[in-house]
Amino acid sequence: MLGSIPCHGRVSLPYWESGLCWDLPPPPGRDPLSPAFPYPLPAPNLSRAGISPPSRIPPAPGSAPSPSPPVQDAAFLPLPPRPQGSSPSRRGSPAPPGRGSRPVPGSTPGRIPRIRCPQVADAPTGGAGAMRLVRFRGSGGGEPRLGLEETAGGNVVDLSAAEPALPRSTRAFLETGPSGLAVAQRVLESGRHRLPREMVRLLAPVGDPEKVICVGLNYRDHCLEQDVKIPKEPIIFSKFPSAITGPFDDIVHPEESNEVDWEVELAAVIGKKGRHIEEASALDHVVGFTVANDVSARDWQMRRNGRQWLLGKTFDTFCPLGPALVTKEAVGDVHNLRIRCSVNGRLMQDSSTSQLIFPLPKLIAWVSRFVTLVPGDILLTGTPPGVGVFRKPPVFLKRGDEVRCEIEELGAICNKVV
Repeated sequence: MLGSIPCHGRVSLPYWESGLCWDLPPPPGRDPLSPAFPYPLPAPNLSRAGISPPSRIPPAPGSAPSPSPPVQDAAFLPLPPRPQGSSPSRRGSPAPPGRGSRPVPGSTPGRIPRIRCPQVADAPTGGAGAMRLVRFRGSGGGEPRLGLEETAGGNVVDLSAAEPALPRSTRAFLETGPSGLAVAQRVLESGRHRLPREMVRLLAPVGDPEKVICVGLNYRDHCLEQDVKIPKEPIIFSKFPSAITGPFDDIVHPEESNEVDWEVELAAVIGKKGRHIEEASALDHVVGFTVANDVSARDWQMRRNGRQWLLGKTFDTFCPLGPALVTKEAVGDVHNLRIRCSVNGRLMQDSSTSQLIFPLPKLIAWVSRFVTLVPGDILLTGTPPGVGVFRKPPVFLKRGDEVRCEIEELGAICNKVV
C-alpha cells in the first residue's frame, strides 16, 4: 500500500509523522525508473528500526553497485527462481501458459479465448483440501457460477452444475464451512462436469464480501532501504466492495483523476467468523488467498477529500481480484512467496511476502479487535516497493496500459486500463 514504495525527494503523508517524513535525492547516475530492485540507496539506520540488518540491504555509498538486469517483457516471463536457501513450494508442476484477454485470431466463434497471462508455474494442485475456487460465467453468459480450476490456468469444474443445492455466491458458499468445502473436494475428484478453459470467463473469486480491509506501509524491505521507521501498529483503511472487478476485466480510468497508480497485493479471504481472535489460531479463520491490485487515485488519496484515503481507493474497478481463491492447503508458505507487478511488460514491483512487517496472524488478530470478521471478508496485506507516484518523474497509468500482478503459487491477473 501507499508508503511501501520507492521515494526520491521529499515526501509527507498524513501517517508519516514522528520521523516518517524525509529528504532523499535520487541516487547519482541511476535512473529512478529503472526496474532494477532494490534501488542502491544509502544504508539505512537499522538501529532506529530496532532490528538487525538483513542480507538484502542495498550497498552503502561508494560501494560497487550490482549490474542492473536488462528491461525484459516481464508479462511473458516465469517468476524468477527463489533466492538460495528459501523453501520451495511443496508440490506442483508447470502450468500451461494462457492466451490473450482479447479475441485470438482463428479462435472458435462463441468461445472465450484463454487469458493472455501465463499462470505461476509452480502453483501446487494436490493434497487434501487443496483447491482453486473460481467464479465464472459460461460462453453463453448467464448468472455467475462457482467452479474449481483443475490446475492453475487449466480447465474448470462446474461446481454449481455438479451440486445445484450449493450457493452460487462465494460468500454464502464459505458460510457453509467445512461441509461445503468437503463437497467441493469430492466434485473435484469425481472427474465430472469439466468445462474447457476457453468456454468460461473468470470473475473475481469473491464478488460480494461484507468488508474489504486494507493495510498500509507493511513491507519491511521498503522501510529499510529508505530509512523509514517501521510502524508499531498496522495501518488500516478500507475499500468499498463495489470496487471489486474480475482478474481480466478492464480498469476504468476515472475522468476525475489524473494520477491512477498500481499496487500488487496478497489478499487473504476469511472462511470462519471471529472476533478478538488470538494470533495462534488466526490462520484457522483464513480459507485461502488470491491476488489483488489496490488501484489508487493518488490525487484524491493524497491531496483531495481532506487526505482521507477512501475516495482515492474505491473508484469502481479499483480492486481487481483473482484468478482463483487458492485454499491455504494448496500454498506451501504464504509468508515466502514472490510478488511482482509489471506495466506494459516492464517490471515495476518485485519482492517477497517474507518482507511483510505484520504477518497475517498479527493482522487478523489486530483487525478483529475492532470488527467481527466473517466468511468472505477480504484482507489486502500491503504492497512492496515500486509504485508510480514516487518515481522521478512520477509514472501514472493511462488508457491503453496493461497491468499484470502475480504472486507465486496463486496466479496472475491482467487488466487493461480503459
